[in-house]
Amino acid sequence: MLLSYRSLSVAAVFSLSSLLSAADNPFIGRWALTIPGGGAGWLGVESKDGALTSSVLWGGGSVVPTTSTKLDGDTLIVTREQKNKEGKLNATETITAKADGDVLKLTTAKKNAAGKDMGQPQEFTGKRIPAVPAAPDLSKVKFGEPIQLLNGKDLTGWRLLKEGVDNGWSVVDGILQNRVVKAKDKHFGNLRTDAEFEDFNLKTEVRTQEGSNSGIYLRGIYEVQVMESFGQPLDSHHMGALYSRITPSVAAEKPIGEWQTLDITLVDRHLTVILNGKTIIDNAPVLGCTGGAMSSDEFKPGPIYLQGDHTNVDYRNMVLRPVVK
Repeated sequence: MLLSYRSLSVAAVFSLSSLLSAADNPFIGRWALTIPGGGAGWLGVESKDGALTSSVLWGGGSVVPTTSTKLDGDTLIVTREQKNKEGKLNATETITAKADGDVLKLTTAKKNAAGKDMGQPQEFTGKRIPAVPAAPDLSKVKFGEPIQLLNGKDLTGWRLLKEGVDNGWSVVDGILQNRVVKAKDKHFGNLRTDAEFEDFNLKTEVRTQEGSNSGIYLRGIYEVQVMESFGQPLDSHHMGALYSRITPSVAAEKPIGEWQTLDITLVDRHLTVILNGKTIIDNAPVLGCTGGAMSSDEFKPGPIYLQGDHTNVDYRNMVLRPVVK
């Protein structure tokens, strides 16, 4: 079919308008969210070939792509679908946002599969995350005196992240162990240090149990995954990964029941992970919080916290050296 000159002109103007609007789009970038209820979230908005795309982290779980992203005047509209394990639609969530400089004001509303409202719309906020700086020269970074986080005797210096949950953590024969009982009336907790830290190097040993799924949260924001994944393909959810964000470059896990070493360095929002002597993440930029983060604010000190709500796991010899500025 031949297009008229007028049609071509309209198409050209529309294309130019789309490119200009993308360049001037105040929503493009990464946003730290405080989602309804106060949890940590994240939104990333990009422009590719004149079209908007986005991904989102909502409290727990992984960073996932959204279903659609579009502009309506000065409003960003993001839609994401929630499906069950069989792929059947459970709900559709629509997030709308307005930008005021580096601040977002957002609203979320859900409809079930039949298109009926699920509760009232909820308001929440977001803040633009500054660009990640250049990768630091780790050979020039100075570290302070080592801090022994585990005393091999008891839980001194540690406490449950939340009160009112079951405590599966104890020290046995010098080993910090978590033991979880699967029951409907049991809800086991995560364990955090009393002390809070900024940038640092952290060395520890970990021993997975059958089906282990734990994690080491750096500053309570970024989870380095601890999982029984020996012999499995590379994945951003496996041992040593930055959960759902950075996939290890090589599989370096040991079989279940063997002690494994983790050497983790966090400097200027860049992460290095050495697992069992092999560098699996090499000074890579970290683009935002991970699921289960205490906060989406990447610029304040926070604790080391160990995920204990899932399964059994053991830790020992945990030593932290803070960056000296």
